[in-house]
Amino acid sequence: MYLPRSLLSTLYLHLQKTHHPLSPPVLILVALEPDALCGCRILTQLLKRDYIPHKIQPIAGYGDLEKAGKNVIQPMMESNGGSGGVVVCLGVGGLVDLGGLLGIDGEEGGSSYGGVEVWVIDARRPWNLGNVFGGHPPPAQIEEGGELVNQPQLGIDGGKILRNYKPSKGGIVVFDDGDIEEDLTAERDAYLALVEMPEVEEDEDDLEGSDTEAEDEEDDSPADSRPGQKRKSWTDRDEENESSDDDDRPRQRRRSNSSSPIPDSPTRPRQRGLLSLNGPAALTSSVGSRSVSPTPGQPPKAPSARTLRRRLLKIRRKHESVLQKYYSLGASYSEPISSMMYSLASELGREDNDLLWMTIVGVTSMELYGRSSVGVAVTTQKMPASPKGWLGTRGSRIRQLLRDEVRRLNPPELSDSSFNSNRNTLPENSGIIPTTARSPTDTSIRLSPEPRFLLIRHWSLYDSMLHSPYLSARLHIWSENGRKRLHKLLAKMGVSLVQCKQSYTHMDMELKRGLRSKLLKYSDMYGLDDLVPSADTDGRDRGGTKEGWGFVRSWGWRATLSAQDVGVVVGALLEVGKKAAATLVDGSNDRGRDIKETSDEDGTQEGEEWVGRFWDAYDALEKIEELKAALPTAQLLHRAILRTGTGIIEKKQIRHLRAFRMCVVKEGPDVMLFTHPAALTKLALWVGEAISEQERETKGKLSHGGRGTPLVVAGYNEKRGVYVVVGAGGGGGGGMGFGNKQAAKERKEKREVKLKARELKRKNKEKVREQKKEARRLALRDDEDEEDETESEGSDSSSDDDSDEDEDEKSQVLGFGRNKFGNAFQEVVEETSARVRIDSFEHCVVEVKKEDLAGFLESLSTKTLVG
Repeated sequence: MYLPRSLLSTLYLHLQKTHHPLSPPVLILVALEPDALCGCRILTQLLKRDYIPHKIQPIAGYGDLEKAGKNVIQPMMESNGGSGGVVVCLGVGGLVDLGGLLGIDGEEGGSSYGGVEVWVIDARRPWNLGNVFGGHPPPAQIEEGGELVNQPQLGIDGGKILRNYKPSKGGIVVFDDGDIEEDLTAERDAYLALVEMPEVEEDEDDLEGSDTEAEDEEDDSPADSRPGQKRKSWTDRDEENESSDDDDRPRQRRRSNSSSPIPDSPTRPRQRGLLSLNGPAALTSSVGSRSVSPTPGQPPKAPSARTLRRRLLKIRRKHESVLQKYYSLGASYSEPISSMMYSLASELGREDNDLLWMTIVGVTSMELYGRSSVGVAVTTQKMPASPKGWLGTRGSRIRQLLRDEVRRLNPPELSDSSFNSNRNTLPENSGIIPTTARSPTDTSIRLSPEPRFLLIRHWSLYDSMLHSPYLSARLHIWSENGRKRLHKLLAKMGVSLVQCKQSYTHMDMELKRGLRSKLLKYSDMYGLDDLVPSADTDGRDRGGTKEGWGFVRSWGWRATLSAQDVGVVVGALLEVGKKAAATLVDGSNDRGRDIKETSDEDGTQEGEEWVGRFWDAYDALEKIEELKAALPTAQLLHRAILRTGTGIIEKKQIRHLRAFRMCVVKEGPDVMLFTHPAALTKLALWVGEAISEQERETKGKLSHGGRGTPLVVAGYNEKRGVYVVVGAGGGGGGGMGFGNKQAAKERKEKREVKLKARELKRKNKEKVREQKKEARRLALRDDEDEEDETESEGSDSSSDDDSDEDEDEKSQVLGFGRNKFGNAFQEVVEETSARVRIDSFEHCVVEVKKEDLAGFLESLSTKTLVG
């Protein structure tokens, strides 16, 4: 089932009203990522205010999720002696058949859900359609005319929850951010049609589908329609012949080498008894087999059972193709979890600065991990944005709403407005990023014109620029010439190396005041158009929207941090951890001994370590002193990214295979840092952005038809003897910029130029035609061929228009540029005997045994990796 955006607070209000002291606590399952962490913080604040007990359980992957279902959720079911309850999944389970994975859908003969209601809030796409349009207990059946008929379920219409819905029996509820209601109409109709279809058997002739209906009537025999004959059902044959379907991914993510994946999501409701009847088909076929040949006086013979079966199978395959097309579009991201949770708080009237700050940090963290409407992909500038999807027009709209909320909840103080008659005298309005609070009790959130530097308040200006992924890619920081280019930029700005290597907070105040104007002056010379956002004083910020501005919060005199700073630090705590950072700083002698003494082939110990880091990051979001103490961990990680990425490019370790580029990280001082998928993803994005800029500079455009070249990075985990493989898109396609204003402007200018040229050409032809017409009159000739010239001109112009539209709309095709590594990984697993473990919630992450990596990559090179 899915909950429409307009009814977002309905289930929470019902929980609030029906909760009592004996109610079981709400179980919150949280993915190990900053956005889910911030969403969890918002939800727990709401539950605390309503005195609703809750329990948080971090989930590292599908293995952990299955264990939680077996050990925690199944005992909650009424059929197992529990009393039901609510389970909230933040960033986990959006892709899989949750009922089967958690073991609560009653497939093994038990009752379905048993009063356990699962709420699913996830930014990853595609959804598992079994959760979206199914996921509810089977309806009650009544007898009408000797047949069992399903009663309509109150409050549910085709999987959509209505306002009169009463939560009582449990089920799976997906929180819709607007995409389901707007974009999945065809998928909804196809799914519901498949659920309502009776079970139909197939044979060889049905699969070939080459015979005509007349031949079916002649060749149809009683044996073919005998109900007791054993024959493979549609589901069985689908498991063998179409096991590469994307909706089979949930089971294969847990048991990647399993030969019996779970059935397609539409068949799960059928297993509970929804019209899974062999009776009507068998009855029709048996009657047909006993019928006599028609005489001239009889009406025409009704279609045979085989003909009807083939018609039904044709309809079924049509609906299956709709679902398959949806699953094969590739990965994408939609509205962040933290933004959805803030919308819930807003509908409840609970919004405040603390919840708003958690939302801002969660939204900002999406960019740090390259998550967009084309999946995990390299961030490239000057790319047309898609109409929908994160970092496209929707992302721009969400950011504008957050800026409006900051202004609403943090109005200027009266003392400031009276003391400063001109509001532009405030530091942030004059282009200076704030580094201190306004007063000892200041905990407000402010908008700040943040440059594209990294941790600038906690590093020197030089280090902040050096470790910025944006500057690294465009100045070629990995090379000696790139470092010289950076030094030259600083020299032109009038900043000496001695000054810029001081801590930014202790730099000369005059330098900080003039920094923005100098960056604006020289950034165009180096192709750094988006280095600094627009401001009122530039005359470039129309309407005062402050597009591209960052967010900064103060905690009195203790600290002032930007949302990006917090996202970077929280991510580093999740990926590296305090203990690992201390070990890497002290030395690596003991680490090698630990590797030899312990083995962790299944990743259990590693998962437990990641869960421990979750609580450090959870506390750091609220305790500013712990957040400040973790700053060195973030700096350590980004130094390692720069060092490792520079080594990869300088040593030319990037190989260009048929469908993608690849590199392997298996040696060096920082190799242990990149055993975590998220840290390896950051490295892949750093390297991929550098390669994309090189490609753009040499060729003038991205390869693969504007999609960009995908990049595969493998990091070696010596302790477990596996490679962690991450696939990042090339940065083409939509959704990588903040809105599509620039792209639309360029297309409009090109169109105007072509229209002017076409108009001039038409006038010239008109002039020539008039001259010819005059000559004909003088020569007393016919002017019959005049029409031919007009027709040829019209056809030329129409062909030009068509080619222009093809170029403009090429990048607007649904799924263009999306990351399809998840689909490709599944296909490789099915085709090869490689020992692969797909346990991460991220579509594009997989673990491969050391010995099987070469064969795995060779097979992967033949797949389609970008939409």
